[in-house]
Amino acid sequence: MPKMATRLHNTALIRSLNTQIGDHGGGARLMHLGRRDEPNLKYPDMGSVLARELGRPDLQVPDYVSFYTATEGRGNAVGQPGFLGARYAPMFLTTDNKPAHLSRLEDITDLDHKERADLRQLLSNRFAKGRVSESLGSHNVAYGRVRGLMSSEKLFDLSDEPQKIKDRYGNSLFAQQAMVARRLVEAGTPFVKVARAWWDSHGQNFETHLELVTELDHVMSTLLDDLEERGLLEDTLVITLAEFGRTPTINASLGRDHFARAWSASLTGCGIKGGTVFGATDEDGQHVKDNEIGAAELFATIYKAVGIDPHHEYFFGSRPIPLVDPGTHAIDEVLA
Repeated sequence: MPKMATRLHNTALIRSLNTQIGDHGGGARLMHLGRRDEPNLKYPDMGSVLARELGRPDLQVPDYVSFYTATEGRGNAVGQPGFLGARYAPMFLTTDNKPAHLSRLEDITDLDHKERADLRQLLSNRFAKGRVSESLGSHNVAYGRVRGLMSSEKLFDLSDEPQKIKDRYGNSLFAQQAMVARRLVEAGTPFVKVARAWWDSHGQNFETHLELVTELDHVMSTLLDDLEERGLLEDTLVITLAEFGRTPTINASLGRDHFARAWSASLTGCGIKGGTVFGATDEDGQHVKDNEIGAAELFATIYKAVGIDPHHEYFFGSRPIPLVDPGTHAIDEVLA
């Protein structure tokens, strides 16, 4: 990635992740949640936590938007608000840049829209009477934000973006979604995820990665430059990771298989000490040699970088639940 190599002054590399889960579903859930599931508790993912902690009710923008560029693996990419409720659920988009039903139908007037909202609220109030439920309240708040969010439609429309900016990013879906992500961040959206799929190169790894790595290098470096030029990078944390890494060895199909015991991630921008490298593997890349960490330590570092106490507690009923597992510490070596 030659373009990103010239921008590492703003980036910290973490080379010692051992997350242990080597299947797509389990690995994706771990890297969304930062911890393993419990049978009777649905944890919120990182996007929902950041939406809760950093979202501003006065801004008419979505708090959490998740892009995914393919149909493969879509079920593993959605994310979840967990016990935080529907108010902090992601707006999930796949093969398009725009939400499908954000615009009001032309034959629905403002008055029609208001009357429908009033009727829904009346029915909701009747249903909620005598019931005590945080989930009910969360759904009501989510519905209450819909009208305001409809005004954010223009953020997903690139027609007013200068042509020179479009040319810099490129025409791929991943590039377009990265551009929309910058617009959302600029408008105040706390968390945007742009997932470039599909990296599962069990065969023909080198041909596949020739395309994927080249595109990632270009789009990511362009996004970082764009954020920096607009004065946004110092307040924006750009995270690059997957659900696991790939084997250092090549299989019989000239591919690389799932590999969760020694892999890497990068952190750029807000709260990060640029130009740092944390952790190392052995010479063969088979095992972490120095400063092994798991998902919990990475999440604690991310939260601390953006100004959130990783040991802050939510309550699920009367049960206190910290943002990261007890005993987890952030990686101070990569923090500014």
